[in-house]
This record gives sequence, C-alpha cells and structure tokens, in this order.
Amino acid sequence: MTAMTESLCCTLLLFVCVFAEKNTAESGKNVTLTCRALNTIIGVVEWSRPDLNQTYVLLYRDGHFDSANQHSSFKNRVDLQDRQMKDGDVSLILKNVTINDTGTYECRVRGENKSKNKANLSGDSICIIYLSVDPPGSVSMGEKITAPFRLIITLSVFAVLHVGGF
Repeated sequence: MTAMTESLCCTLLLFVCVFAEKNTAESGKNVTLTCRALNTIIGVVEWSRPDLNQTYVLLYRDGHFDSANQHSSFKNRVDLQDRQMKDGDVSLILKNVTINDTGTYECRVRGENKSKNKANLSGDSICIIYLSVDPPGSVSMGEKITAPFRLIITLSVFAVLHVGGF
C-alpha cells in the first residue's frame, strides 16, 4: 500500500472516529453525554463548555456538587447519570434541552490522590462531545443519513486496511 493510500485510510478512520462523537437531541427532551473516567477513584468531575467563560455546566469536587461556579442556564437541569460514578461513569444528563445548549462539551476527570487527599493532575481523563439540538418536532435528516454512512465508511476503511496487510 502506498504512503498516500495509507494516509488517506488513516484520515478516513480519524474522520469516522471524530464524527462519531456528535450527539443530536430534540429540543425539550433529555440527552445523556457519555464520558467514562480512566481512574475509578474520582476526585473532581468538571463538565464545561469553552464558550461559557470559566463557568461550569456541572462541577463535582470534595464529595459534592458545586453550584457556586455553575453557569446559570444549567442550574437544576444537569445531573450525573450515576452519582456513585461506579466503574468511572461520569456521563452527564442534560434535561429539557434547548437550541441554546448546542455546542462543544468537555468532561475533565481527575483522580483522587489518597496519600495527600488532593486531586491527582496526572490522572486526567478528557471527553469532548459536540451536541446539536434540533427544534421541537423536527427530525434531523443529517442524523438519519449519517448513521448508515458512518457504518459504510468504517467497514470500508477496515476492509482496505485488512486487504492492505495492516
């Protein structure tokens, strides 16, 4: 396989992986943004949107939720899917989504350092998810088309890599 074909396959595979991180929700519904921590001893969970200027969608630290640093539009609308965060599940439930919730969400998780009882900065996990919210009653034609399209591209890339001896 030539270097150009190899590069194209890697680019397609990267496109499929990044593209798969997009979530679409209908306005007024609830949506879960999935994130799993690498470290199951969790000290801090920070869900944020870069465009919110240093405020959080959800902040969990010191064993409780911190609403003082939470952006006002998310108060009483967010929760963790599993408050015990078993198996590192720090997925965010966003309730009653609106078009204003469209954007890129980042989840940062820091493990707890038992010996010093401080956050362990070396144990960070990061998930980045793009959420698109459609108006009520609409069906996203893009989502209807992209799921089969994504599968076809993924299978094609794997077939090319397999035939090419990778």
